[in-house]
Amino acid sequence: MIRKFISRVFSGKNNKAVDSAPAVIPVATHGITRNQLSSGSRRVCEGLQSQGYKAFVVGGAVRDLLIGQTPKDFDIATDATPEQVKQCFRRSRIIGRRFQIVHVMMGAETMEVTTFRGTLGDDAKTDEHGRVLHDNVFGTQAEDAARRDFTANALYYDPATETIIDYHHGVADIKQKTLRMIGEPKKRYREDPVRMLRAVRLAAKLGLIIDPAARTPIREMAELLENVPAARLFDEMLKLLTSGYSVRCLTQLRQEGLHHGLLPLLDVILEQPMGERFVMLALANTDDRVLKGKPISPGFLFATLLWHEVLGQWEKLKNKGELRIPALYTAMDEVLDVQAEKLAITRRIAGDIKEIWALQPRFEYRAGKRPYNLLEQPRFRAAYDFLVLRAESGEIEPELADWWTRFQKAEGEERAEMLLPEKSGDKKRRRRRKKPQSSESVPAAQA
Repeated sequence: MIRKFISRVFSGKNNKAVDSAPAVIPVATHGITRNQLSSGSRRVCEGLQSQGYKAFVVGGAVRDLLIGQTPKDFDIATDATPEQVKQCFRRSRIIGRRFQIVHVMMGAETMEVTTFRGTLGDDAKTDEHGRVLHDNVFGTQAEDAARRDFTANALYYDPATETIIDYHHGVADIKQKTLRMIGEPKKRYREDPVRMLRAVRLAAKLGLIIDPAARTPIREMAELLENVPAARLFDEMLKLLTSGYSVRCLTQLRQEGLHHGLLPLLDVILEQPMGERFVMLALANTDDRVLKGKPISPGFLFATLLWHEVLGQWEKLKNKGELRIPALYTAMDEVLDVQAEKLAITRRIAGDIKEIWALQPRFEYRAGKRPYNLLEQPRFRAAYDFLVLRAESGEIEPELADWWTRFQKAEGEERAEMLLPEKSGDKKRRRRRKKPQSSESVPAAQA
């Protein structure tokens, strides 16, 4: 007991040392059985262990199981090198530059297998701010645990024995609803600034309180996120927004001062009553779908987050005399270009965003063939859902969204009767092609 107390003071509270002898927690205490793991993760661990290597399900999966949530992914940690892992599994490939990992395909599952990371030396390659640029240093399980960000993520589950290996009292921290950093927080944030975003996401998702030692430096070090590659920042933001707790995450992002610059001008949007209502409705809708196991669209989500920026820019361009639709397309491009400086939104997702935005003006036309043509658009459903959110937030009159809700469900004559009368300005003038006259139709006077 005395040893554990002293260890807790010096390695748990101050995070300056690593227990040489980790706690080995039996299944009777933690309650996680191997049947709760995915089939792929069990098979990968069994395959590596059968070849004489150590292999554990690690990190978030163990953490989520402990708090009663269903993990999205089951990552594996092992003492086998990437090349050795690849030799054990036919369907596998090595990926990554900053730190090599192996993707092992097991049926429909793709398992991420990492080699235990070693302690970074003084010669580790970093940028001028301390962010680690190259990290292919392998080590022991104890060193790997010390390299992880939070105690709740430094847990190793052995499917063979159904035990949890706990080096940093992560199980106790989870029970105490505390998110505690391993090591000195400022140093860990400099090594990888994304850890600040991860702290917010995990605290919001798991209902944990960020330990004051880890929370205090976040606001003053937020500017380090400017040095993170745009693609990595986008991935982390996507995880945050699709966690099922995005409303909590966004609220806490603002509390910690991390929202500035992530989605440029998003803080301005959230200070506008209509913009904030629109964004919160969209995030609440996304959270509801995630928690119910329904599919979600990253394109739709980012389209909602940036829509009021588009509206503002669109209005400025129209006031300068630009035509309505060309001005919308210009506004769309300008807003996405600003985002590209911070978030590497993929080309596919950017395409989805633009389609949703571009279809919005077309909902205003409810006469002739235009409504029928709009129903045939591949992105109609997403654009319609977007329209409903606009109505619910008060941006447009609810009558427009109600009309489209009824029009979709109507059929035949009922649908035709709903169409509004065409205005003279809406009718397209069709040029009639003159048919060439045959000799038989030419008047005798001209023959």
